[in-house]
Amino acid sequence: MEFKGNVEEFKKEISEGKTLVDFYATWCGPCRMLAPVIEEVDKERDDLKIITVNVDENLELAQKYGVMGVPHLLIFKNGDPVAESSGFRPKEILLNWIDEN
Repeated sequence: MEFKGNVEEFKKEISEGKTLVDFYATWCGPCRMLAPVIEEVDKERDDLKIITVNVDENLELAQKYGVMGVPHLLIFKNGDPVAESSGFRPKEILLNWIDEN
């Protein structure tokens, strides 16, 4: 799900369960490589909400969560950030990281 909203709306989106947030930019090569991996994971996992955030369109949100480079992934549990990672990850490594957190 592409997120387009403000910080308060974002907090509501991540408030329940486990959420993977992908901060990306359209001009970013590694982000374009990661996008189909994220889509596959989204189709396979019912236990995980996935949100993508375009940093160019949502600078306030990117700043709030300390995003300095893209792609930048954050895992939230019931609204609290529990893990973060920067850069491209192959699907298997991404899934292992999600499961560990």
